[in-house]
Amino acid sequence: MRREELVSRTRQLIDEGDRLAANPGMAALKVWLQLSDDLLATAWGSMDRYHLAWLSVGRPSASIRGRAMSAEEEAAYVREVATAKTAVLRMSVDSLTRHGMPFVGETKA
Repeated sequence: MRREELVSRTRQLIDEGDRLAANPGMAALKVWLQLSDDLLATAWGSMDRYHLAWLSVGRPSASIRGRAMSAEEEAAYVREVATAKTAVLRMSVDSLTRHGMPFVGETKA
C-alpha cells in the first residue's frame, strides 16, 4: 500500500468516526471498527488483546453486565468507542504525515 493511499483511507475512517460520535449507531460502529482494524493491521501489524486493553478501545468505562444497554447507554458507548478509536486513527495519520514513519505494508510503487 502506498503512503498516500493509507493516509487517504485513514482520513476517510476519521471522518466516519466523527460522524459516528455525532450520530451513534451500533451496527455502523461494528462495520467501522472492522474496517479500521483491518486498515491499521495492514499498516502497522496486528494488535493483540494486551495492546487493545491498554488503549481501552471498545471497553465501556462503566461496564453494564447481565442486561441489554438502554438506547441512551448504547449511544454513549458508541460515542466513547468512536472517539477513542478516532484518536488512534489521528495518531496514525500524524505518524505518517508529520513524522514520516515507515509502516509494515508500505510499497514505493
